[in-house]
Amino acid sequence: MKKLSLLLILAAQPAFAGEEPFFTLRSTEFVVTIAFILFVGVLLKGKIFGRLGGLLDKRADGIKTELDEARSLREEAQSILASYERKSREVQGQADAIVAAAKREAQAAAEQAKADIEVSIARRLKTAEEQIESAEKQALRAVKDHAVAVAVAAAGEVLARQLTPEAKAGMLDTAIGEVKQRLN
Repeated sequence: MKKLSLLLILAAQPAFAGEEPFFTLRSTEFVVTIAFILFVGVLLKGKIFGRLGGLLDKRADGIKTELDEARSLREEAQSILASYERKSREVQGQADAIVAAAKREAQAAAEQAKADIEVSIARRLKTAEEQIESAEKQALRAVKDHAVAVAVAAAGEVLARQLTPEAKAGMLDTAIGEVKQRLN
């Protein structure tokens, strides 16, 4: 009741400023003040303010719940993002390691191929040198054989011109004797 009288006093303050008496039904300000007081009284009697407060509290709780849910979703999204970033770094590290290993293997394969080529070239050079040496020996042997054949033919011609048939027979007998001694 004290609240209502205080409200009436505050509402009536501007009404005293006019020239007409305030407390008549002909005064518009008075009628509006009464209507307003009745409206506020109905609101208070129907506990509308309590219901509005309850609805606002319910809405505030709903908003708080949504905010909490949004906060938890954000934290979950951040943890997922951090996980993906960690995995991305790990994958990048593995990719870098694979690339480095591939480079090392390629370099080792190139060095091995170079060494194999050097060995192959050395082997072919050695084979070529052996073939050249063999060809030289064969040529020398052929030249020696030919020289011996020429020398024997020349010696045979010289001996045939210089030896008499008796000397030939004596030399033949001497050679046969030497062969007999060596065989026994």
